[in-house]
Amino acid sequence: MTFNPEENVTEETTAELNDATLNELFEEESCCADESCEQASSSKTEEKPASEDWKEKYFRALAEQENMRKRMQKEKQETLRYCYENCISEFLAPLDNLENALRFTEQASSEVKNWAMGFQMILTQFKEVLHNHGVVAFHSEGNTFDPHYHEAVEIVETNEQEEGTILKEFTKGYKSASRTIRPARVKVAKRPKTEAISPAPEESLEAAAETPNEQN
Repeated sequence: MTFNPEENVTEETTAELNDATLNELFEEESCCADESCEQASSSKTEEKPASEDWKEKYFRALAEQENMRKRMQKEKQETLRYCYENCISEFLAPLDNLENALRFTEQASSEVKNWAMGFQMILTQFKEVLHNHGVVAFHSEGNTFDPHYHEAVEIVETNEQEEGTILKEFTKGYKSASRTIRPARVKVAKRPKTEAISPAPEESLEAAAETPNEQN
């Protein structure tokens, strides 16, 4: 059997090349695995803020919806209360007429007084209904004029009262917890205008005596 060194060399080199190729392949696969792991971890880190953003938007939308529901409920209550108060204000004039008519029953006969007692009870019931809806009358005479609660129908100049004092109440005013249902019609005091100060008699005589001298 003859020894051929070329054949041994080629076999050994082929085995070495195969080993090197396998090592390179293993290294490439490990690198790809590392890169895929890094990409997966980075995608997870990127997805986490996105999910938190959606969650934040969801809770924000819920809060806005709740605030809108409360605001609409409040506006509905205010609208209903405003309608009730406007409807009640239409009954104030007849109540005033009934109350004014009952004031003149003291000098009437006993039969009329009996009738007036029944109407007085009805008037009391009407006032209780107003009070249950938060509408009450307020006193104005002797108080200071307030444009939010009073309407001046007459102004009297006087020095006996402070300016802006209400001297008389013609029509009773009514108010609720939120606004004035009907302003009271009143008479208001006002300070008289100050007249021009006339010169003293002595000064006028001196002025009259000086004028002839100046002419001479």
